[in-house]
Amino acid sequence: MSILNSLQKSTIESLQVLYHQTFSEKDFQVNQTKPEFEGDYTVVMFSLVKSLKLSPEVIGNQLGEHLIKTYPEIFSAYNIIKGFLNLTIADDYWMNFLQQHYNDICFGKQAMNNKKVMVEYSSPNTNKPLHLGHLRNNFLGWSVAEILGANGNTVLKSCIVNDRGIHICKSMIAWQLFGNGDTPQSTGIKGDHFVGDFYVKFNDEYKKQVKELVANGMAEPEAEKEAPIMKATQQMLQDWEAGKPDVIELWKKMNGWVYEGFDVTYKRIGSDFDKMYYESNTYLLGKDIVQQGLEKNIFIRKEDGSVWIDLTADGLDEKLVLRKDGTSVYITQDIGLAQQKYDEYKIDKSIHVIGDEQNYHMKVLQLICKKMGLPYADDIHHLSYGMVELPTGKMKSREGTVVDADDLVDEMEKEAAAKTEELGKVKDFSEDELKALYHTIGLGALKFYLLRVDPKKKMIFNPEESIDFHGFTGPFIQFNHARISSVLRKNPINNDHTTGNSFLPLEKELIVLLEKYPSVIKQAGDELNPSAIAIYVYTIAKTFSSFYTEHSIANAESEEKKQLRLKLANMTAIVIKSGMQLLGINVPDRM
Repeated sequence: MSILNSLQKSTIESLQVLYHQTFSEKDFQVNQTKPEFEGDYTVVMFSLVKSLKLSPEVIGNQLGEHLIKTYPEIFSAYNIIKGFLNLTIADDYWMNFLQQHYNDICFGKQAMNNKKVMVEYSSPNTNKPLHLGHLRNNFLGWSVAEILGANGNTVLKSCIVNDRGIHICKSMIAWQLFGNGDTPQSTGIKGDHFVGDFYVKFNDEYKKQVKELVANGMAEPEAEKEAPIMKATQQMLQDWEAGKPDVIELWKKMNGWVYEGFDVTYKRIGSDFDKMYYESNTYLLGKDIVQQGLEKNIFIRKEDGSVWIDLTADGLDEKLVLRKDGTSVYITQDIGLAQQKYDEYKIDKSIHVIGDEQNYHMKVLQLICKKMGLPYADDIHHLSYGMVELPTGKMKSREGTVVDADDLVDEMEKEAAAKTEELGKVKDFSEDELKALYHTIGLGALKFYLLRVDPKKKMIFNPEESIDFHGFTGPFIQFNHARISSVLRKNPINNDHTTGNSFLPLEKELIVLLEKYPSVIKQAGDELNPSAIAIYVYTIAKTFSSFYTEHSIANAESEEKKQLRLKLANMTAIVIKSGMQLLGINVPDRM
């Protein structure tokens, strides 16, 4: 039981004994005491005044006295400031807590419950490599899945690959026109980058053809439709949908190149999946559900044969669910895929990690599922996140201005090498150890920077700022973990030795923070917000850094103090490592 739960429980019991009424935690507030006042937690009693017909000062004094007398193992002192009851938690409580958890590597994690959650993230297109925007998506999805797992859920990580459609055909047409039979193997170019280059070449050629048609007197809107390369692409899509063998063969070959590239990147950034879905297998799903909706008059068929749903009464628009030729649109596919996930896994919650430009689409998806009475409708959740931009502005794949994930990780590793060598503390590392360290620091800096911001907010990624060893960064936290590891290697904990029974202010600040870890994991899970973990772990590292600067561990004033500080350091290292793992970040023991 956390100190907050213990405080609420003891306060309720004391109020009932004192005033012979029934109370609950909703009848009062508990906050952390403000730094300018003495105490650890504050009970706000103004909501009790009316029912008890007593002043806050009287209630506070009676309650404070009762708590001190009845629960001496929890409370050691109290004071009243303008009707607020400030309570000091006994050092014995914190000492018992430290003794119980200083070596508990599972601290903060909840027991398994019976809930099954699927987190869908990444959603790459097979016409280009993963880029910076995909990285925020992958890191968010992976971290949310781990956080939900730490809260006791059974979690399935899934990915829907957008492997069909006009964009893929653009890369295929460009390869036919300009590829000269080249392959990733013959050129030495990673498969996803290789195919992505042809997507850019398509766009260059398309713009050139449109310009020529306009120069010959054609209006620009018409030229965009009539450009030969665009017409060839549209024909290829029709041929793919018709199952034309040579088109299918080329599609499989080029997608295969991309998948090989994706696998390398996913492994490098630590992203993995329990289930992969492919749009080429799912785009026909949902048509049966639409037919059921027509029979129930939820959908309407228009004169041209297309099928729609009217959501204007719900504050939305009319939405197309089947084209006039009977083919599916994205929303139809997503309804069908939601049904497939439910049928396969009986999941209790389905979380979609998708950018905020899809907010409307996800509202429509859930509303259609509700109107259809589908059992999973209320359990669809959109984890909407803001786009990532560079200091130079937005990125565009078709113009080749995106920052590829592989290139960015390369840059981060180089920056990590430069910063680490400046510190000059890795002279005894082997070449392989240095390579692994630079990857750990560089990738850790990248993940932490992208995850430290609330997902709902747009953000600008600054590579140089992300790898500062002294700021609100992953490397700062990693450095403090390595420092603790060094101290513990040189000063082993003596489990048989006593640790005394009192805390200095910074020691207490650290133990109070460590105790909050389970509630931070719960908060991050409830909010689907890894930034709660990032901010907390940074605060722990920063507090430890202040503590370490102020108080010697190896040369503590007594053996009791030394053992107390070693246990504090050990628990700090465990919590830092655990929290960073929930963000997908490794922490080195040496750096």
